[in-house]
Amino acid sequence: MVFFTLTLRLFQNFSFWNSYLSSTIHLFLLMVNSQSDNVNLILFNNSELNIKENSTSVECTEAAVFLPCRDVRAVHLLKVLHKTVGSSFDAGVFDGKTGSGTITEITAAGLVADLHLDKSPPSRTPLHLGVGFPRPIQLRRLLRDCASLGLAAVDLITTELGEKSYRDTKLLDDGGAHSALIEGAIQARDTRLPELAVYSSLTEWLRKDLSDITGVNLITNFISRRHKDTERNAELSNNAQPSVPSFACKQCLCERNLQNKLAPNVILLAADNVRPQVSFSELKPLQKDATAVLAVGSERGWSDREREQLESASFLRLSLGKRALRTETACIAAAILVMEKMGLLV
Repeated sequence: MVFFTLTLRLFQNFSFWNSYLSSTIHLFLLMVNSQSDNVNLILFNNSELNIKENSTSVECTEAAVFLPCRDVRAVHLLKVLHKTVGSSFDAGVFDGKTGSGTITEITAAGLVADLHLDKSPPSRTPLHLGVGFPRPIQLRRLLRDCASLGLAAVDLITTELGEKSYRDTKLLDDGGAHSALIEGAIQARDTRLPELAVYSSLTEWLRKDLSDITGVNLITNFISRRHKDTERNAELSNNAQPSVPSFACKQCLCERNLQNKLAPNVILLAADNVRPQVSFSELKPLQKDATAVLAVGSERGWSDREREQLESASFLRLSLGKRALRTETACIAAAILVMEKMGLLV
């Protein structure tokens, strides 16, 4: 009877089963990966490489590495992939080239491998993501998937409607966030990780991060445009009915917002299902040599003040549809749509 009661409580505890299922799926994937030699990329730091004397070519790096027996990479190679002396594996060095490795020696202390790195990693995706802090359990998955997509940067923003306790997650301090980025890079067979930064508000993000990308202080531009709009509204209130603006139609609105005169090679987009200006489906193809900046709010979306900031900073607010999405889902869906519009999925 006691056993039945405990079992019933475990079934009722969703968080337990969610964790259990995640672990089971992860174990299953490892078992599947162990059947293929070309699934996993083993990454090394430059400091771990013992460059060979005859490795003088810029196109290729020849090096030897040693992995202690308790290193997770050694455990993965020997216990999961069942590699032996003479076996090869896919290898890469952080922020560098990829290639192959060959195990030359296995001892009780660890394994020794020779690396031949002669391939360039996948091209970076010129997309910077600014997102309101998601739940910690979502954050890890989000960072992993952003790294898999090759995004240039992920900025975590404390938004006005977001849950403030989310920014206290330990993932940013205990290495969990960095591990998630590495996991995503390995999945995509990449050696470079997105830059990760934290901002206390949307205002700070517009001021600091985007000024580096666009070369323009967008928050100063926001204040200037708001002042001009205030003067214009005062003038209109004393005159007759204002004329309909030339960009009233959605097509003209897209063209107006995407023609960013302050930074013509930077596309500024924001996901907003509550008060969108247009939908992602109505977005025209973007120039391939551009850099895209995508802003996604927290679970509760953007505040009216933040929408005003985004619009005044030349962001075009786009709808992802009528359904309410999780933050991580909205980020990945929007990123994929932007990449498609930039012609990066061919």
